Amino acid sequence: MIKVSMTVNGGAVSHTVEDRTLLVDYIRDHLRLTGTHIGCDTSQCGACVISFNGKAIKSCTMLAAQADGAEIMTIEGLADGDQLHPVQAAFKEHHGLQCGFCTPGMIIAATDMIKRYGAALDEPTIRTELEGNICRCTGYQNIVKSIKAAAEDMTRSEKPSVTSSV
Repeated sequence: MIKVSMTVNGGAVSHTVEDRTLLVDYIRDHLRLTGTHIGCDTSQCGACVISFNGKAIKSCTMLAAQADGAEIMTIEGLADGDQLHPVQAAFKEHHGLQCGFCTPGMIIAATDMIKRYGAALDEPTIRTELEGNICRCTGYQNIVKSIKAAAEDMTRSEKPSVTSSV
């Protein structure tokens, strides 16, 4: 057994877990944050994607012990109360989900993409970046449209306004 401590969705957490506990299992079983899904157990589907120290990773590929001291964001921590994150809002507005199983991983991956590419995020890049996230329902068209819309919205809102000193 090992004690792990980390920050998850802005709050400090600490538990004693078996050495072999996967991070995805820690998030779901110990923290009861079930938005992070277990889809394939082989790191193929992307349903378990979380933000780990600011970077999107598949939480089924890491032990909880390796996350000791880390800053983690799950889908539950993305919204600000009742206010959806721009990526969540874009998925809702542009019908970027169907059954919803892959959606948390897609949204976390999308936030990472937008952070890295900003306004330069285009459809071919989005499709390439999503190769590690499998959706069995939508055919990806509305997912891509949602991510592109969120990137445009977030980039537009980040640009500083220019004021005249005349």
